[in-house]
Amino acid sequence: MTKVIAHNNLIDEIILRNEEMEVHLLNLGATIKNIYVSDAQKHIRDVVLGYGDVFDYMRYDGYLGASVGRCANRIAKGRFTLDGKTYHLPINNGPHSLHGGLKGFSYRLFDYIYTNHQVTFHYLSPDGQEGYPGTLDVYVTYTLDKTTLTMDYQAVTSQTTLVNLTNHTYFNLDGIACPIDDHLLTVKASHYALVDGDGLVTGEIRDIHHTPFDFTKEKAIGEALHSDDPQIILARGLDHPFLFDDNHDQVILRSKASGITMKVSTSLPLAQIYSANYLDGRLGKHKYPMNAQSALCIETSYLPDSIHLEKDSPTILKPGESYQASTSYTFTHEG
Repeated sequence: MTKVIAHNNLIDEIILRNEEMEVHLLNLGATIKNIYVSDAQKHIRDVVLGYGDVFDYMRYDGYLGASVGRCANRIAKGRFTLDGKTYHLPINNGPHSLHGGLKGFSYRLFDYIYTNHQVTFHYLSPDGQEGYPGTLDVYVTYTLDKTTLTMDYQAVTSQTTLVNLTNHTYFNLDGIACPIDDHLLTVKASHYALVDGDGLVTGEIRDIHHTPFDFTKEKAIGEALHSDDPQIILARGLDHPFLFDDNHDQVILRSKASGITMKVSTSLPLAQIYSANYLDGRLGKHKYPMNAQSALCIETSYLPDSIHLEKDSPTILKPGESYQASTSYTFTHEG
């Protein structure tokens, strides 16, 4: 079942619902607003952070639930070179360009079509928008099947450009903005990428073994957040790319309090695991404050700043090619 709620003829809220769960999406930023799932006691919990007023998604930063582009994460110094030409992007995070610039995809209105179990958002990003070359035709499709929500990304361009799309949902499986220290995390990754004091990936890849970044076996997130590892201190928590060793169910998040487990499966090679270190106490749903480390983001993507760090970067998209990526979230509960 699908339902659409219009907010002042500007922002639409599209609801996908089946017997197992319910998902609320916004045409602003192709954003995930709510995910309602059943816990171990058969109570319904909304397991993502967000705002009570949909217009707050336009007013504030944080990218809560948004589809982020054209390029997720940071581009060093807000510039890159393609085919011998240098392009300049808005600087909006320290000395770097973050999440597509001043008005990236998270702040754009998408058009959409829907069926009973699926909605496809579409946005046409014009040549030169936020400094990026080429007209980019972007589709984000959400499909709800039993207890699995799948996001499929597709994009084509008129000119060689950069594309690195992700989703920036803040998950808390307790169903409220509260510390995630006791959430249990598993990540099928034996290496992670280091960051500098501005959050930019340095290019150094390090083995996770014997470090707080070792989540190859399930452990409480708080064990990492409260460690004295220099990378944890520098990033104010987790805010690092984890490079996957597997191609299925690469990240598993579990709450002992609710009994809810979420498995994340993606076609992409890594995820930026971010412990919401910069949430600042702003009010979210039900006027409840959203504080630092009260959620976990699992931003599946290619390597941040790949254009400067990888030969033949997979974030380069050329005319005649198609960018395609898929990420799914599957929810289960104990009992």
